[in-house]
Amino acid sequence: MSDTDNSHFDRPKRVLAILGMHRSGTSCLTGSLQKAGLFLGKHQTQNKHNQRGNRENQEVLKLHKALLNYNDGKWHQPPKVSEWSKEHILRAKEILKEYSNAGIWGFKDPRSLFFIEGWQNLIPDIEFIGIYRHPLAVAKSLYERNEFSKELAFNLWHYHNSILIKLHQQNPFPILSFDNNEDEFHESLSALQDCLGLGSVPIKEDRFFTSSLRTKNQFKGQKLPKKIHELYQQLRDIQF
Repeated sequence: MSDTDNSHFDRPKRVLAILGMHRSGTSCLTGSLQKAGLFLGKHQTQNKHNQRGNRENQEVLKLHKALLNYNDGKWHQPPKVSEWSKEHILRAKEILKEYSNAGIWGFKDPRSLFFIEGWQNLIPDIEFIGIYRHPLAVAKSLYERNEFSKELAFNLWHYHNSILIKLHQQNPFPILSFDNNEDEFHESLSALQDCLGLGSVPIKEDRFFTSSLRTKNQFKGQKLPKKIHELYQQLRDIQF
């Protein structure tokens, strides 16, 4: 990342990044936090692969795509480096300035994990929330959406969640499980919203997440490759 001075610029009082692998519940978590008062600014509310939209800020997404191009990567081919140019830093500051009046602004994009060090350099007090999902559930979803092989899906799952765990080891933050049933998920969500100082979980009829937004978890007990199983167990051990 460039040595551009980051000491003084307009930005929201608090910035929250929702982190996780693709097809792992990041949209659901983001929408649920929005229901409790998290400000997202401009975001996508319709998407053919998400019943209620992926809740992504398109300007943040464009920035991450530009960073992928700059670092010779793709969303399904993680870059070997994650350098930010001066122009990328300035663009991020412009996005932050747009929401400088927000008490707490959040953004979600699974690509964030590739470039999270740059966001940390820009916003030293950035806050993280994570979510994970069973690797076979993710692999099934990626096959249905992109026809990805199980091997590619597992590699992507491992890459993203390894970064998530590394960040957690550096400075612990809540990581939720998208494998939990609806009531368990909202129990964790309620505790999370208390930690964040957001509003309470909406009444059941007004919740963002319902079981219909996720295929039933049918993968418990199925055999996984050793490194995938070990990482999944690590996530289970530290989940919020």
